[in-house]
Formats: sequence, structure tokens, C-alpha cells
Amino acid sequence: MTRLRVFLSRLAGLVRKGSLESDIDDELDFHLQMEIAENLRKGMPPAEARSQAHRHLGGVAQLKETYRETHALPIFEVLGQDIRFGFRMLRRSPGFSLLAILCLTLGIGATTAVFSWIEGILLRPFPLVAHQERMMAVTGTDRATPGHDDVSFPDFLDFQKNCTLFDAFIVDRITGTTLAIGDRADRTTMSVVSANYFGALGVRPILGRGFEPAEDFGRNAHPVTVVSYQMWQERFHGDPAIIGKTQMLNGMPHTIIGVTPQGFYGTFVGWAMQLWVPASMQETFDPGGYKLEDRGARWIEGFVRLKPGVTPDQAQAEISAVAKRLETAYPATNRGRGIKLYPLWQTPFNNAGTLLPTLSIALAVVVFVLLIACANVSNLLLVRAFGRRHEMTVRLAVGAGRGRLLKQLLTEGFILAMLAAAGGLLVANWCRNLLVLLLPARGGVSMFLPGDLDWRVLVLSAAVCLISTLLFGLVPALQTSKIDLASALKAESGGVVGGKRRALVRSSLVVVQVALSFVLLAGAGLLLQSLRAVQNTSPGFTPGVLTSSVDLVAAGYDRQRIKNFDDALVDRLQSVSGVQSAAMSRMTPFSYRSYSTAPIAVDGYEAPPDEQPTVDYNEVGPAYFATLGIPLVAGRDFTVADNETGPLVAIVNEAMAAQFWRGRDPVGSRVQVKGRWLQVVGVAKMSKYRNLREMPRPFFYVPMRQSSMGTNIQIRTLLSPETMAKVLVREIHAIDTSLAPGELITMQEQVDRTTATQRIAVSMLGVFGGLALLLAAIGLYGVMSYTVSQSTRELGLRMALGASVPNLLRLVMSQGLALTSIGVVFGAVAALAMAKLIANLLYQVSPRDPLAFGLALLVMMIAGSAACFLPAWRATQTDPVRALRD
Repeated sequence: MTRLRVFLSRLAGLVRKGSLESDIDDELDFHLQMEIAENLRKGMPPAEARSQAHRHLGGVAQLKETYRETHALPIFEVLGQDIRFGFRMLRRSPGFSLLAILCLTLGIGATTAVFSWIEGILLRPFPLVAHQERMMAVTGTDRATPGHDDVSFPDFLDFQKNCTLFDAFIVDRITGTTLAIGDRADRTTMSVVSANYFGALGVRPILGRGFEPAEDFGRNAHPVTVVSYQMWQERFHGDPAIIGKTQMLNGMPHTIIGVTPQGFYGTFVGWAMQLWVPASMQETFDPGGYKLEDRGARWIEGFVRLKPGVTPDQAQAEISAVAKRLETAYPATNRGRGIKLYPLWQTPFNNAGTLLPTLSIALAVVVFVLLIACANVSNLLLVRAFGRRHEMTVRLAVGAGRGRLLKQLLTEGFILAMLAAAGGLLVANWCRNLLVLLLPARGGVSMFLPGDLDWRVLVLSAAVCLISTLLFGLVPALQTSKIDLASALKAESGGVVGGKRRALVRSSLVVVQVALSFVLLAGAGLLLQSLRAVQNTSPGFTPGVLTSSVDLVAAGYDRQRIKNFDDALVDRLQSVSGVQSAAMSRMTPFSYRSYSTAPIAVDGYEAPPDEQPTVDYNEVGPAYFATLGIPLVAGRDFTVADNETGPLVAIVNEAMAAQFWRGRDPVGSRVQVKGRWLQVVGVAKMSKYRNLREMPRPFFYVPMRQSSMGTNIQIRTLLSPETMAKVLVREIHAIDTSLAPGELITMQEQVDRTTATQRIAVSMLGVFGGLALLLAAIGLYGVMSYTVSQSTRELGLRMALGASVPNLLRLVMSQGLALTSIGVVFGAVAALAMAKLIANLLYQVSPRDPLAFGLALLVMMIAGSAACFLPAWRATQTDPVRALRD
């Protein structure tokens, strides 16, 4: 308690500093007057009495300092002095201060921006959702096929019933719908979810209710919807009586039963959901028929939430054991099937998993940029420290301790870091939504990838600020505190540290900057080479073909009307001059939506006992292969005769023919799909289906007329996309004026959208690499400028002895280029060692590609030459007479 009272008394003294000083003055004056009075009583003259009193009382300043130390907190007093002095020093050198703060702002801002992206996209991507740290994504697996798959609804229910380590199983299937209000219709994003969706996530609608358990079941039996706060405000103008009103979704009226809170965007990274419907409405929004009772129909992209204290390994073991029991109980659909849990930041069915490699690279890159910025500021501080050698010498001479100098210099660095951190937070906030600009909209819907500047990001930013202070402030402070006082007092020119040691430190910092910049430039070169290789890869079809869609289901068309519309539209388009062919399909290659998938059996092929072959397929119309430019290597194309009344047929690709027929001609053979036997009538050339980097995979096609109907159209034409867009609108309106086509793009644009992550990585490395190069060039320029300014006498002497301008240029530039070359060597070694970080983003490019490293070398040498040239040219302008005289 005594210590607490002393501390509180000292703290109070710090707060009432003015009152404390007044008390000290009053106390000292009281004692002084008493001493004077005593001396006067002894008979001393007044002047002598006062003089004797002062001598007896001692040094007033020392007494005041002792009093302050016992009645206040000296550490805060000293800190306040250091901070005030630091701000005065920054004001005295505004150019230096602005340059240092700018360099650090860029480094800290870039680092904080990437932290916010990782927080908002990978670690906690779902605002307002409770206990995200216990959520995991759940996917199916197939022993015969690498990667992940979806989960069937019956399997999902069995997992939910038999697993005990989970709080909740959550169904979430992203899809799209045409939203109609009056005569206005827009395409928007939505999700088919389980009835427990909102309750399990801890999200309570602000109006109405969520879904009830019974709404999970029944074929299209519960046409109800919950709308987002954003849609409620924008489309319904915040109508407080929205509950109970109907909304047309995919041609079916749905009753609005709830409105989600502001800031809730669903559980899909990449798009903000606007609507949610219960699982019972799956058939209306997810193509491929009714799937809630089909164990072989896998369509669910879901999540689980672990119970408190349960580890991911424990959860994986339990759910895998249940999957094994299901495999035994239902061999026809579950043979070879398993289950896999992923942390949210690795979710494979949304943009979290897609952006994970890119954001990992971005984090490493911004750390490099921060290190370069810190090295740059360290060099600036070293240069300024030389200019303050006289100040430091005087302070040491009058008794200041070296530790006191070190603390003062670190405080000045901390002030720089704090100002830069404030600017960095502004930069990071401005960059929060920057990723969206690098990703194209799909179907007219923009992506949604915001960063999150929550308290965790702010804490990390504060840590970065402190680390930055140590990185750039400690080396100059240590160097300055090593002043040789005796030498400094003898000669002004030798005031700080030995010249060679000081030059070595500055040169080392420049080498570090050059090396890190080379690593970033080499990485950007590798990714650029990879992107070019991807873009030059043939997709297996003609990229110039145009593709669009018509949402007939939303317009209320039944199956027969869809068939009639498809026939009429294809006939009308093929009669247009300039249109070579047109075809309909359910899916377009390289689109986001999933292909249909089914377990298969092939005549003459015996699958391993623990595997159930499952293959993706597409439903296409006549002339599909001719329109897309996919050659048939055997057999025939589909025709109009391949309809509901004709024999069931299929066309397989080369990979499927090789895997299941093993050198035999598959034409004429049979393949069983969903219990129906189809005759193979053709073999199609290999093409890509989801992205350019995918490996050859089995795939087959069935006639659209014998399966579900499609609403995507492909057009091979000589007309420009702009002209064809007008023609398509005209021909669709000629059939039905209430319909309108979706986005009309080329297949090349469709393909390019799948390379977005590579383009983001290239853009990031390009921008940050350019920033690092600029910072390194500034650092090299600063070192060479300082070297020239300190070598004036030497340069003047060389010129007086006959050195020519080219000789001086070569002398100065050789020093700068030598530093650049050393940095490039270290950078090349580091780049070779770190190339594995981006290996998974490279395509047909070696991590040691000589072209990428050669281009990085060329850029660094050009930048180094440019940074050295101006100081070298200034050296040639030295006046020998003046230099020798000074």
C-alpha cells in the first residue's frame, strides 16, 4: 500500500506539474528567507546575509531536480523532453522528414493493406458470423479423382445425425437468379441454404424470421426467401412492411419472410449474397433436377462448426469414420467416396482458396518492401547523424550518457514511425477494396472482396510500427552513440565514427535494398512468363466464339416451351448473314457454375473394388462441337434426332476413352449414367473445361434434348461482338419481347477470367517490385550523393592532377554499380531459394527461368546506373581551386 501511495503521489505530481513547481519555489523561498533572517540577527549586512544564505542552502537547481525526482515520475519527464526535442528536429529538417515518412508510409501502408485482405478474405471472411475460428468447410472426395467434390443432401443429413463433435452442419450453395419487380429484372446472387443457416451462424434477421426446420424438405414446397439489408434498402426502399410480400425468383413467386442485418453478406468469399432460399427449393435454382433424395447427386458446398475444444484432427477422424460407414451401406453411390474438412482460409469452393497463394505471396512481398523502406530510412538517418556530429559531441562533453543519446535517437525514430503508421493506415483504408478492381465482374455482378481493418489488424500494424522503429532506428542510433569524443574534440571532420565503418554500414543497407528489389523483380518476371504461357495455351476450342445466355426459367417457361424457344432461336440465328453456326448448352466452358456429375459404369471396364468412377458431363445441342471448334476424332455429332424418343447416346472425350476403353474404340459401346444405359456415338478431341491449367480429365456429353434443357448459347460468327449483340436482342425479341439476353462475351474473355489470380499476382509483384526498385534507387542515390559530398577534396585533387571528366564519371559510377552488383548477386541467391513460394502459381515456367532473372538483372543495372549518374555528374563539376582551399 505504501508503494501504491508513493506511485499515486508521483503520478499526481506529474499531472499537476505547474502546482508542483510553484510548491518547490515557495518551499525554497521560505527556507531562504529564514536563513537570511537568521544571518541578519547575527549582525551581518543584508547583502552578506543573503549571500551566506544561498551558500548554506546549496544549489537551487539541484534541489529542485531532487524534489522533482521524489515527487514525480522522471521517466515520463525525460520521455516528454525527448518527444518535444524530436519534433523540433523534424521541423528543422522538413525535406528529410517528409522523405523518411513517405518511405515508411508506403511500407507500413502496403503491409497493413495486405493484413486487412488476409483478415477480411481468409481468416474471418464472414462479417457478423459468430465463432468463425471454429468453422470449417466440408467437401467430398473421390479416391479415383484428385481434388474435391460436393456432397449429396442425404449424405449431409447422415453426417449431421451421426457426428457428435460438431455444433452444426450448414448447407450453402451459391447460385444466381433473375430478380423481377414490375417491369424491371436484374441478375443477382443468392444461396440455397439449410433451414438452420441463420441460427447456426448466430445471425438474427432484423425483420421477420429465418427458415424453419420443415422448410428443408418437400419438392419446391416452401417458396420463401430472406433478403439482404442491401437489397431491402436499394430495391424495396427500406419498406417496413416488406414481410409477407412476394418476389418473383426464377419465374416463381417467393414470399419474403425476413431481412438480414446490415453488414451480413452470406458465407461465400467473392460475392455478396442478396437472397437466401431454403434447401427444399433446390430444383428451382440448381439445374439438374430434384436432388434432395438422390444420394448420388452431389451439389452441396457446406460448412461445419466444431464444438468448443474439439480439434480439426478429431473432427476429421469422426466424420471420415461416418463416411466409411456410408460407403459400406451405399456402395452404388458412395464407393470410393470420402469427406474432407478445410479451415476457412483454405476453402476450395470459393475465392478464399483461390486467393490464398496470391495473398501469401503478397504478404512476403510487402515484408520485403517494408525492409527496403526501413533500410532506406536507416541510410537517411545515418547521413543526418553525420550532420549532427557536433551536437552529439557537445552533449557527450557536458556529461550526457551514451544510453541517453541512444534513447533520444530511438525516440526520434519512433516519432517517424508513428507518423508513418498514421499515413499507412490511411493508405490501407484506401486500398481495402483494391482487389475488386483486379477481378472482372461475372454476368454483370461485381465481386465483393473487402479488407477488414479490425482491432487485430490494428494491433499487427502497431507491432509493425514498433519493429520498423527498431529496424531503421537502431543501427543509426548505435553508430551515433559510438562517437570517439577525443577525436571529435580535436577535429571537426572526425566527429562521428571512423569513415570506413560508417561507409560500410551505409553500403550494406544499400546492398540489402538492391537484393530485396531483385527478388521481387525476378518473381514478377517468373509470374509474367507463367501468365504468358497460360494465355498461349490452347483451350481446345475456338476462343473467338461468342457466348451468352437467356434465363427462360425465370420467365416462367416450362420444359416444352424451353425446347421450342431453343429450336426457334438457333434456326433464326443460323439464317442471319455472317453467322456460321449456333448451338445451345446447359453449361459454357470456363464458367463458374459446376458441370453435372454422375457415377458411371462402362461395358467391359472393371473398377477397383474401393472406387466408384464419377465423371463430369455437359448437356449440349446439335452443332455444339462444330460451333465451338472441338473436333470429333471418331463417330458422329449429335443431331435433332437425338431427342426424347430416340436412343440414349453420349459422346466421350479422348481422356475418358483412354481410361475406360484402354485402346479399344468406344464408339458403339455402352456407358451407364444414373441407371440408364447410353450408347457412345462419338469421341471428341481433348479440351479444357474449367481452367487452362487443368490436367486432362475424363468428360462426356449428352444430347440436351435427352436431359435437362440449357439456356446458354454459343455463336460462331464473322460479325463483331457489338453487332452480334444487337442481332441477338432482335432475334430474341422476335420470339418473345419480354426476354433479354445476358452478357455477350467471347470465349476468350470467358477464358481470361479464370486467369484473374495470376494477373493479380503479377500486378502485385509488378507494383510492389516497382516501389521497391524506386526505394532502392533512392537509397543508392543518397549514398552516392553523400559519398561525393564527403570526397570533395579528393575529387578536387584528382582534377588538379589532370583527371578527366570521363575518369571521374567512371570512378564514381563504378562504386555505385559495384554495390548494385553485390546486391544483385545476393538477390539472385535469395530468389533461387525462395522461388518455391510461387511454384504453384507457375505454369510451364521453371522457377529458375533465365529470361526472368536476366530481365531483373537488366532492370536493376539500369536503375543503378540512373541512380549513380547524377551524383557522378555533380562530381565532375567540382571546382579544384575551391575544393583544395576549403
